[in-house]
Amino acid sequence: MRKIVVAAAVGFAAFISAAAPAATNAPAAEGLWRNPKNTVHVQLEPCGATMCGTVVWAAPKAQAKARAAGQKLVGAQLFRDFKPIAPGRWQGKVFVPDMNRTFSGTMTAASPTRLVGKGCLIGGFFCKEQTWVKIG
Repeated sequence: MRKIVVAAAVGFAAFISAAAPAATNAPAAEGLWRNPKNTVHVQLEPCGATMCGTVVWAAPKAQAKARAAGQKLVGAQLFRDFKPIAPGRWQGKVFVPDMNRTFSGTMTAASPTRLVGKGCLIGGFFCKEQTWVKIG
């Protein structure tokens, strides 16, 4: 369960990061994105000078996992403070509801409709990558 939520958070972080305009040729991340298993949808949008991502839909099983950890998934801001660090690449914070923890993450635009999110739990170890798909 934690792997799914960590993966979802990492993927969200990637989407949010991509939403921030890093370069004129970089794809925009602003919009609605889904994780690889289509169990979580996140809306990426500007939050001041950074990008944020909020869960707007989650499958019942994903919601149950978050609830078991005392967190609400739909409405949770999973991606916070994503800033451009290079053209098509962003860095910020990813909240993992089922662990009730926040980690650093990066997002890289693979195409206008695909973002690769990567997050590591401890000092570059225990990393996870996910490719998110833009759906709106």
